[in-house]
Amino acid sequence: MDTAELIARVRRVELKTRGLSDRIFSGEYHSAFKGRGMAFSENRAYQHGDEIRTIDWNVTARMGTPYVKVFEEEREMTVFLLLDVSASNSPGSRVRTKRELIAELAAVLAFSAMGNNDKVGAILFSDRIERFIPPKKGRSHVLRIIREIIEIVPEGRGTNIHDALSGFLQAMKKRTICFLISDFRDTGFDGVLKRAGRRHDLVALRVEDPLEREFPAVGWIQVEDPETGESRWVNTNRKRVRRRHAALEAEREAALKSTFLRSGVDEAVLMTDKPYVQPLMQLFDRRG
Repeated sequence: MDTAELIARVRRVELKTRGLSDRIFSGEYHSAFKGRGMAFSENRAYQHGDEIRTIDWNVTARMGTPYVKVFEEEREMTVFLLLDVSASNSPGSRVRTKRELIAELAAVLAFSAMGNNDKVGAILFSDRIERFIPPKKGRSHVLRIIREIIEIVPEGRGTNIHDALSGFLQAMKKRTICFLISDFRDTGFDGVLKRAGRRHDLVALRVEDPLEREFPAVGWIQVEDPETGESRWVNTNRKRVRRRHAALEAEREAALKSTFLRSGVDEAVLMTDKPYVQPLMQLFDRRG
């Protein structure tokens, strides 16, 4: 990909996602992800309806009239994006690939965080940590994250969520809002997911493609595992084959939901062939 094409793709992602962030998600994001607490802002004269416990008795005695303390939410937070760039996210059967959906979701969340004056950082991972981007503020930093997602050619093809979460836990000691965006076609990360969920405000965003969930009846097709390169021919006209595949996907779905529930991690499922506004809004509403 040449520089001009890369800039054009980054710009398209920004135009699409920043508008959504500004119009739709900014308020919901603010209410769904709280600040660290309340900090003193100023004193002002007592007004009818103010709580007695907010009276600042020292200032009241000095001024000869009641004054209260005003507090504001300590809003500034750090948002961290854990982004799966493994080979299993390259395919897409209809509207876009899973990688393109991950890039859009990351951009929407990053611009929402930027609008709330939060820092944003990211880890791009496959079966290893491919990129670590320290948290910073500002539009240019958000655009850098989007650019990295679009242009990266991962060294690894597999998925290792365990190591990505372990790297995140080592790097971020203070409580952080973390979005783990992946197709979660991996195992063995239950324990570290639970630890990360206890220490940080962790949210799982699961990207899925409809063709992975259910085979269409289109005769013989060659199915390839993008992470291992292994392939096989499948006769999708056979109902038994389609039912078996659907059952395996249903088992995987149930196992993931159970893992997130046990870990206390909120999750949302985003499909490559459907708009992601509604599931994100529902996620924010549940947390608001």
